Amino acid sequence: MLKVLIPTVMMFPTIWLISPKWLWTGTIAHSLSIALVSLTWLKWTSETGWASSNMYLGTDPLSTPLLVLTCWLLPLMILASQNHINPEPISRQRLYITLLTSLQAFLIMAFGATEIIMFYIMFEATLIPTLIIITRWGNQTERLNAGTYFLFYTLAGSLPLLVALLLLQQSTGTLSMLVIQYSQPLLLDSWGHKFWWAGCLIAFLVKMPLYGVHLWLPKAHVEAPVAGSMVLAAVLLKLGGYGMMRMMIMLDPLSKEMVYPFIILALWGIIMTGSICLRQTDLKSLIAYSSVSHMGLVAGGILIQTPWGFSGAIILMIAHGLVSSMLFCLANTAYERTHSRTMVLARGLQLIFPLTAVWWFIANLANLALPPLPNLMGELMIITTLFSWSPWTIALTGAGTLITAGYSLYMFLMSQRGPTPNHIMKLQPFHTREHLLMALHLIPVILLVAKPELMWGWCY
Repeated sequence: MLKVLIPTVMMFPTIWLISPKWLWTGTIAHSLSIALVSLTWLKWTSETGWASSNMYLGTDPLSTPLLVLTCWLLPLMILASQNHINPEPISRQRLYITLLTSLQAFLIMAFGATEIIMFYIMFEATLIPTLIIITRWGNQTERLNAGTYFLFYTLAGSLPLLVALLLLQQSTGTLSMLVIQYSQPLLLDSWGHKFWWAGCLIAFLVKMPLYGVHLWLPKAHVEAPVAGSMVLAAVLLKLGGYGMMRMMIMLDPLSKEMVYPFIILALWGIIMTGSICLRQTDLKSLIAYSSVSHMGLVAGGILIQTPWGFSGAIILMIAHGLVSSMLFCLANTAYERTHSRTMVLARGLQLIFPLTAVWWFIANLANLALPPLPNLMGELMIITTLFSWSPWTIALTGAGTLITAGYSLYMFLMSQRGPTPNHIMKLQPFHTREHLLMALHLIPVILLVAKPELMWGWCY
């Protein structure tokens, strides 16, 4: 654990002491080396399930894929931000990279925590750098409004979780994930216990987000700079899914009857947010709503509590993290050139940037779950699990899959095909940096096709 956490902390002096000329090169090289070291976690040797370096930090097969995803994303975020942060004063550039690095440090400690209360503290700590990135480096004046939404939705959801955790500590005497799974199941029968159950999960359902408490997400995504959007879509939403998986183990007796409304809401959300996507004119907003739709499927898979559901959920979380991050990068490359996120005003780009159109095409196919990509594997496992729970769910998940295909096609046709508008002139050519960025998103997805057990081996 420390082999990644210590180099991440060592990035802070690097960022502030390195000469301005080497700032971007040095930080990208440093963060990429951390990402490469984190790949050693995938070689799993422990028999007991946990490999811990001390009492408070450890990895198990559930947190390992998410930790590697977190480490892999930092160099990509720095790479994506280089163009639009470069004109700023050097101190602000350093501050921006510092915030991204601190976000990675908090996320490593959140996913690696063995104490639930430490996970909670790190879960909340990720709010601060994200909020500064959105409100300071966002594009429009609405960024303050988006930051307020983001902060208050997340805080209002997670304060009941703190009370629920303190009650759990009082009744079991421990909050260690290593011990708590072996403790006596709680006798949960009163109304108070039902509120406690809801308190344990609502924070994570807001973070995922579940349809109904999702309004902060499109706002935050649209207003955030590219690195903010990437980390939000790729890792911060996954904190919600990870937290739910950890908590569902303890909530067992009550969950049988309590999960019904949440599963129904998650499945209904797939249909509703997919339909909203078909009406979007703003490119980033469309990708944000598609994230809500995919995370609804993940929420359904986790709430059912079967090994297939859990496996499908984690596979879909990893695959969606890489693919939606790639889509936000592509949207940003178009925005940096045309200065518009409205799809009608920046269409027909295939004629000007043919290779970029190929990246768009592949990213869209991955988003709509093309075989044999992990997106399809995760979706199929969750849909199968939901079908065995209740055959009626196939109507909702099937319609959701069709709508996903519809809005993906709509997004590709609106941004790449059609006549090029007359006002699009003198666009910068694409940089090698941007092609590298897309390749680094796509290569892990393709490699996971060859070895999917890196993500799902933990259930069996």
